[in-house]
Amino acid sequence: MIERYTLPEIGRVFSDAHKYELWCRVETLVMEAHAAAGTIPADSVEPVRQAPPPTPERVAEIEAVTQHDVIAFLTAWADNTEPREAAKWVHFGMTSSDLLDTALAAQLVEATDILLAKADALVAALRDHALAHKDTLRVGRTHGIHGEPDVWGHRVADFAFGMARSRDRLRRAREAVGVMAISGPVGTYSNIDPEVEAYVAEKLGLRPADVSTQVVLRDGISEWVSSLAIIATVCEAIALEVRHGQRTEVRELWEPFGKGQKGSSAMPHKKNPIMSERICGMARNVRAQIVPVMEGIPLWHERDISHSSTERISLPDAAIATDYLLNLTTKLVTGLVVDADRMRANLDSTHGLIYSSTVVSELIETGMSREDVYALVQTAAMRTWDSGAPFRETLREEAAARGATLDEARLDEVCRPERFVRRLSGVFERLEKLA
Repeated sequence: MIERYTLPEIGRVFSDAHKYELWCRVETLVMEAHAAAGTIPADSVEPVRQAPPPTPERVAEIEAVTQHDVIAFLTAWADNTEPREAAKWVHFGMTSSDLLDTALAAQLVEATDILLAKADALVAALRDHALAHKDTLRVGRTHGIHGEPDVWGHRVADFAFGMARSRDRLRRAREAVGVMAISGPVGTYSNIDPEVEAYVAEKLGLRPADVSTQVVLRDGISEWVSSLAIIATVCEAIALEVRHGQRTEVRELWEPFGKGQKGSSAMPHKKNPIMSERICGMARNVRAQIVPVMEGIPLWHERDISHSSTERISLPDAAIATDYLLNLTTKLVTGLVVDADRMRANLDSTHGLIYSSTVVSELIETGMSREDVYALVQTAAMRTWDSGAPFRETLREEAAARGATLDEARLDEVCRPERFVRRLSGVFERLEKLA
């Protein structure tokens, strides 16, 4: 991921320097297990443990010759070991994927914990915003067209629960991706005792794979990337709502607009929803990683490396972009400006047409057939659309033309916007408990 969208904490997790730190950690733990079992000399462990991780530059220099990243790392690290003789026991009984997959699992778990903390913060921000607006009346829309009265907090509550579910999927995916293997060239433990694998897993807080060949099957990693894509897409849904709400014709919502901020190089009046648009664009990048990673599940025989080049790009990009999205979406929600007066004005802008459904129900209760009621109400509604006359006025005229009598007092009661949201208390009670 480019620097523009990489926040420092998660950027370090996916840095080459940190990767080599993890590789050193895995190799040292393997040596500890071997030494405890008497497989290698006990005095070889400490010199290796004390050897500083090789620099990315030194590993790259050696890899340019060897064309093998693990061998380049082992050589560079051996050069840092005193005495160098101790380094011969590093990687004993292992194959490259034992190191790569185990360190990758630790890396992805580390990244996941950063993402989960930010997902928690976004859930809390959405919850608090929704509760603050549980009485803020607005019109509910379907297909972008006014439907019935609603409250803004109801819409945001849906996002809050959606993000909470998405966060919980990531928690489950953390278990799926925290799987390692140190089982030798084709996973048969031919040169390494399973107790070594168990020891390393415990020390790293990972779980040994139920079975591995030379690699851990990529279904868990695919699940992880898919969970990130869902999080990103829920962020996009939130941002899309803000983009619609900030349109000039709507003007119900505004992104935070800082002092000195500029909306357009040509039109000084512009306040564009740039945060929301960036969120929507970045979500595409996360979703785009699902298929390349999933195609790493089928490999030739026990293992090829067609997944390797893909994962070097897709896994950091998916995690770093999701981290950026969670951070930016939280800023969007906490800084969001809600124009309650404009929401109410928009609710009333169709001259009462949003009460058509409740009028249908009310007239059916008077004894009229559904067909007659629908024809009456639709005709009145179309006249309101065409003329701008109040819906109650066109309704009254159409009813009189059909010889029907309206109970005006009753219609006054059922056409109050508060009546439409009176049963939402259970939603907000559940929302208050959301953590």
